[in-house]
Amino acid sequence: QVQMVESGGGLVQAGGSLRLSCAASRRTFSNYAMGWFRQAPGKEREFVAAVNWSGSSTLYADSVKGRFTISRDNGKNTGYLQMNSLKPEDTAVYYCAADPYGAGSPRELEYNYWGQGTQVTVSS
Repeated sequence: QVQMVESGGGLVQAGGSLRLSCAASRRTFSNYAMGWFRQAPGKEREFVAAVNWSGSSTLYADSVKGRFTISRDNGKNTGYLQMNSLKPEDTAVYYCAADPYGAGSPRELEYNYWGQGTQVTVSS
């Protein structure tokens, strides 16, 4: 099994940047697709970004295209989400997830392993 821990969340002013990290407990994470999802208070969890195992293919939600960048360092068993030009509507708990079989999907049900989440709050 793969266990993951998110970090890097916090409070930031609108227009600012944060980089989230997702540290995986096993080397097998390097072979998995990885996704980022977020959930705002009172709302459903939504897809943010995904990347395949090698980092050669990425997918983004329309709401974050041009502002967020997903990446990974398989040598460190770690995934990243660089968030620039943050907006108040980006405020949410952000979760990283791993899919042992896919190429990076926006569907939550494709992901087998999830972190506990890290809070991102963007003030206006």
